[in-house]
Amino acid sequence: MDVEVSKENICINKKVAEKKELIFVQNDLIVPDSKPDVLSSINMSGNVCVYKKEVQDDKIKIEGNINTYIMYLPDSKDDKLRALNTSLDFSEFINVPGAKEGMQLELQTCIKDMECKVLNGRKINVKAGIEVTIKVYSNEEVNIVNSINNIPDIQTLQKDFTINSLVGSGNTKVYVKDTLSIDQKDEIAEILKADVNLIDTDIKISYNKILVKSDADVKIMYLTENNRINTVTSKIPVVGFVDLQNISEDNICDVNFDISNMIIRPNGPEEHSIYVELEIGANCKAFEVKQISLLQDLYSPTMDVEFNQRRVSTMTSKTSKTKEFTVSNNINIDGISSQNVLDVEVKSILNKQQVTVSKIIYEGELEVNFIFEDGNNISSKLEKIPFDCSVDNELGDDKINVSTRTIINNTNFEFGTSSVKANVDVTLNIEESKNVNINIIDNIQIQEKRQSNGQDYDSLILYIVQSGDTLWKIAKKFRSTIDDIVRTNGIEDPDKINVGQKLYIPKFRYMRREKTQNA
Repeated sequence: MDVEVSKENICINKKVAEKKELIFVQNDLIVPDSKPDVLSSINMSGNVCVYKKEVQDDKIKIEGNINTYIMYLPDSKDDKLRALNTSLDFSEFINVPGAKEGMQLELQTCIKDMECKVLNGRKINVKAGIEVTIKVYSNEEVNIVNSINNIPDIQTLQKDFTINSLVGSGNTKVYVKDTLSIDQKDEIAEILKADVNLIDTDIKISYNKILVKSDADVKIMYLTENNRINTVTSKIPVVGFVDLQNISEDNICDVNFDISNMIIRPNGPEEHSIYVELEIGANCKAFEVKQISLLQDLYSPTMDVEFNQRRVSTMTSKTSKTKEFTVSNNINIDGISSQNVLDVEVKSILNKQQVTVSKIIYEGELEVNFIFEDGNNISSKLEKIPFDCSVDNELGDDKINVSTRTIINNTNFEFGTSSVKANVDVTLNIEESKNVNINIIDNIQIQEKRQSNGQDYDSLILYIVQSGDTLWKIAKKFRSTIDDIVRTNGIEDPDKINVGQKLYIPKFRYMRREKTQNA
């Protein structure tokens, strides 16, 4: 018998795999003839660029580089500081079981540590460790059956779900170019270091488009021809559009930015400026909060019913929020003052994330690196400031998915005679969601109607309720109906039955049975 059903389409964005991997990149660097020999390295910094990423079967491939700056003490009476700029290229395969070609990939990268070893005056070895956070997602279009229309004798079990159905995903490339003006009296000899961070991410949804916005926070330290050290900073707007059909202002959007390429170089001496060019990728996913009534089980007292059933995992209760806080601490450090500090680098590291039913608890630290003049030399000193904070777990479940990014917004340092008071504003961007398992029923088939002796309810069965029983399970087991059991036993609340309770079950008795499938 043909079965007419009502169906609804949902798109499931399922996280297939998540892992963290530490990869190491190293290379030997020859000092150019135009630069003096290296006595020792003072500071090393860099920015990770990923220009290619792809998902393959059970692995991913990423290609990129670290735009690296090495400040060093030269073997020269005329120079107190010099720098080397190099690109540490990498191409890595990372094993990710369950990944398949065509799946979506999200990456976060951060430099965990950098080392510079002087092999001889003209050759150094550079090594960096990159922590890669990998998330692989699959998209699946699912037609769900929520009702049967043409067979009145079918007993159905419905369940209501709230899910986050994927509307769509898209990406774009944003090219940012700017010229940073420096002091007119400065003639740049070379760039000592450059830091680029993307902050203040925002979106705006318009007709079939997402406007993505951010700021590239750029800080560049440079050396002048007369051996002065100076710094220039700028916030460069990053704006792009991602095309996404059928998106609305009610949708939830995830946006991830990553830098895929950068060029930073001094312009001509007469221009007194630095040229900055960035290639930034923006990836968006939009979700619709969808209420669905899903057919979970079915049977018929008078007919044999066969169907297929499978369980899929999808996402629900997706939310985004921020936590802003200030880390304040006194650092006992001698020999550093506001007059001799050249730069302060601050990096935030999350060491621990714990999810409880009521809270999400974080433990981390700030790595604060002071670069300063020490007499006629340049030195650096690294200090670590621990911090902890928590946010409310509004989902009330310790099994939720939590993804967190840290951003340093503002820094302020007050220098005393033997200590420094640090005030660092930190923002946590937190994404939360829950996984929910749903049963998908399809390929419903009704077999030939059973023959009976004409007396449908000719007997009652006494049944004692067991642990785990529901009226639905009992009615399906005996080919009765919930309504008849409720009516026969005078049950007030069909959702409340007790272990050991005696129930009289109206039961069909058949003269002959065809093949029966208990779904």
